[in-house]
Amino acid sequence: MKSVISNKMTIQDVGLKGKRCFVRVDFNVPVDEYGNITDDKRIRSVLPTINYLIDNDAKIILASHMGRPKGQRDPSLSLKVVVPRLQRHLSREVQFVEDCIGEKVQKKVAALKNGEILLLENLRFYLGEEQNDEEFSKELASLADIYINDAFATAHRIHASTNGITQFVSPCVCGFLMTKEINYFTKAVETPIRPVVAILGGSKASSKLGVLHNLIDKVDKIILGGGLCFTFLKARGYEVGKNIVDENMLEEVQSIMQYAREKQVKFYLPVDFVIAEGLDVCATTKIVPYQEIPPNWYAPDIGPASVALFKEALESAKTILWNGPMGVFEIDSFSRGTMAMIQAVVDSYAMSIVGGGDTDVAVHRAGESDKISYISTGGGAFLELLEGNVLPAITVLTEKSAVEV
Repeated sequence: MKSVISNKMTIQDVGLKGKRCFVRVDFNVPVDEYGNITDDKRIRSVLPTINYLIDNDAKIILASHMGRPKGQRDPSLSLKVVVPRLQRHLSREVQFVEDCIGEKVQKKVAALKNGEILLLENLRFYLGEEQNDEEFSKELASLADIYINDAFATAHRIHASTNGITQFVSPCVCGFLMTKEINYFTKAVETPIRPVVAILGGSKASSKLGVLHNLIDKVDKIILGGGLCFTFLKARGYEVGKNIVDENMLEEVQSIMQYAREKQVKFYLPVDFVIAEGLDVCATTKIVPYQEIPPNWYAPDIGPASVALFKEALESAKTILWNGPMGVFEIDSFSRGTMAMIQAVVDSYAMSIVGGGDTDVAVHRAGESDKISYISTGGGAFLELLEGNVLPAITVLTEKSAVEV
């Protein structure tokens, strides 16, 4: 992974003055029913790249998707909502055009002066974006002299704005956020300070088995919580109540645990749970050992003994990698396990990297975001890296030796 990013051109390797810079960002921010942005972290995360382009007199064209409009114009998914917040952060005007291709856009781009910013409308209002359509890619490319990808959260997608466009623009380079994401991941997984502890949660085992296969060769301890641990408990012959089990994964789960033993990687499963008759705030709850989950009960959180065990496992950690909460933290009654683990991570002396599976949401809710070493902006892309996969949006970027600028 280290060589993948270190050999790619970055925003600092190219001359920018007067150049039309097409910047793929990720402004897919959460918006409430009144049209208010509830979390602008993804906007703030690309400000270093935008400010660098401003300082270097580039003509800045920002492009992003929002939601899943499936090729239809949906006013509730317009990127116009981003403009006031972005202007506030940059302390300058941000122009907006209600399309991302076509004559109107071409005219707006042609009129840009050095240091000016234009935000395009939602790329996914066109089916060609997700289909990686060649003609759509060419139209996007016609707006640019330089392509900059700073949207790590979409780096696992083969879309027109992350892949197809790179066939028709040169050079294609990394922005500061993309470089930072990959470099932090490399520190945590490829060249870590040991011991390394991975914490994995989330709802299903099926989405994390590839991650586990890859991490066993790279970490010293693995802590499992959340819904995925029930497939592991079932594979060991225990009753798991009404919790989700990937029945077709039981044999593979057994082989993973055996592989971990062979590699002398310590594997931690919960030893007790908060159980409930239903997944709501009014449900009756109690704490039981993992062997005593009743047939018709849920186990939406780990218990206090599990928290104590997991905290002990983290005490010697120098690097912590966390993907997925320990339970249904969105409901207060079932949030204590996740919140206790967040506290354990921030109290450690380890470099901590959090990403995907709503773990970042839990950390933000706990008010501890500033105490985590790095919180990734990518969910699916972060998981792909954990599985050991190469991100297609990075592989297509220009090699440093390929272009002289």
